[in-house]
Amino acid sequence: MQTGQKTDPDPDQTGPAPGTAIVIGAGIGGLAAAMRLGAKGYRVTVIDRLDVPGGRGSSITQGGHRFDLGPTIVTVPQGLRDLFALCGRTFDREVDLRPLDPFYEIRWPDGSRFAARGSTDAMRAEVARLSPGDAAGYEKFLTDSERRYSFGFEDLGRRPMHALTDLLKVLPTFARLRADRSVYAHAASRVRDERLRMALSFHPLFIGGDPFHVTSMYILVSHLEKEFGVHCAIGGVAAIAAAMARVIKDQGGRIIPGAEADEILVRNGRAQGVRLTDGRVLSAPLIVSNADAGHTYDRLLRNRPRRRWTPARLKRTRWSMSLFVWYFGTEGTGGLWPDVGHHTILNGPRYRGLLRDIFLKGRLADDMSLYVHRPAVTDPTVAPPGGDTFYALSPVPHLGHGDAVDWQAQAEPYRQKVQAVLEDQLLPGLGRHLTQSLVFTPETFRDRYLSPHGAGFSIEPRILQSAWFRPHNISEEVPGLYLVGAGTHPGAGLPGVIASAEVLDRMIPAAPPRPVAQRLAAE
Repeated sequence: MQTGQKTDPDPDQTGPAPGTAIVIGAGIGGLAAAMRLGAKGYRVTVIDRLDVPGGRGSSITQGGHRFDLGPTIVTVPQGLRDLFALCGRTFDREVDLRPLDPFYEIRWPDGSRFAARGSTDAMRAEVARLSPGDAAGYEKFLTDSERRYSFGFEDLGRRPMHALTDLLKVLPTFARLRADRSVYAHAASRVRDERLRMALSFHPLFIGGDPFHVTSMYILVSHLEKEFGVHCAIGGVAAIAAAMARVIKDQGGRIIPGAEADEILVRNGRAQGVRLTDGRVLSAPLIVSNADAGHTYDRLLRNRPRRRWTPARLKRTRWSMSLFVWYFGTEGTGGLWPDVGHHTILNGPRYRGLLRDIFLKGRLADDMSLYVHRPAVTDPTVAPPGGDTFYALSPVPHLGHGDAVDWQAQAEPYRQKVQAVLEDQLLPGLGRHLTQSLVFTPETFRDRYLSPHGAGFSIEPRILQSAWFRPHNISEEVPGLYLVGAGTHPGAGLPGVIASAEVLDRMIPAAPPRPVAQRLAAE
């Protein structure tokens, strides 16, 4: 909001206008919520502390290189298509989405590789090449994955889970599907080769979970990828966010960048507005927080007594790991490294031990595994001609462990270790071609995204932190307050946060008709 614009009155003085809503945070979950509210007739105001929409899905351009800061793949694009169709738009006219094949390639220190693809026959061939004796077990794993997808994603993940009865109804299915078993334990029950066990169990890391402790329900991701494919958007996820922002504005909503929420205001026991850090007050009888659930309850409701999400409970909560991300640009590399595709996963020498260091011990290990993003092989807009734009992501401990890493001192030495691994295993001669460099540490996630402990994906999706046990989409603390995004049900990842807005849609009625005078004033 620029100087001179009208500021909405403090809800402590006058009541907010019916049919209005405020969304805190312009991440993908918040934008999806705003679109659905707009389709229901609400006049929506979206606020965000960043200067562009997208949250973790935004981008930074530096030296002609566009660095996609967060998610780089789109799975279940049908969720986005349905969302845009609800708003009278066609997603594929707004965003250029390209399928990837392979989805990603996994590499191990012994030189072996595994390419994940959409074709079942191609995947069978990969399994047979890597571990012929595991072919039959892989077939069973595919069946397991599809069953958990049908229940966990299409059913459980798309409906409210805020009532205890919701949980009680699904407990028998959880038991039948062995939800108590971890993702890794389930993979290990089907295949024997340790490399294949890793390839079938690492997916929870995409949403901040430890494969050795996250419920086996998350093997559904293997079917989800095969069923819908893995895609990238030309222009990155930021292009999707920009398209969502256009829809909101065309619905009559507004997006206010550079506006940080300081407190959710409550009057007569209901959420009635938001006070910003600069003192401005926005009023509405419906508030949706796309801020991290921990931040919402610990900071934005700090002056309200809480029954469930108390400071003590938040302190006991297990948070996802954090991330060290090195974004870098190169020149003269268009023809180099021809076997390096859009996504590559470089495994370190340890799998279980490294994850134990990250999730349980909170220790920054000397070895690392890297997720490497090279979008220029698909999206030429990401780098200057003849160049490349990369990021290399290393899972690291969050800042809440007792002996937290001093990233002010460790950022550059760790970046150098990352570069050494890349030069040795993937991108020989990288140093001679570097032109741009940008580093995000857990402190960046804490300060830029207001993520508790700098966690990369909010609350870890363990079984007792999932579904009903997760922060609910309708707040039990304050009537009129709703939550979407990674920290609430159903969880992190693009499909998860988009689904959280769908769950929200099922709980909120259509906006009441506006009086004629208000409609004329708005026009």
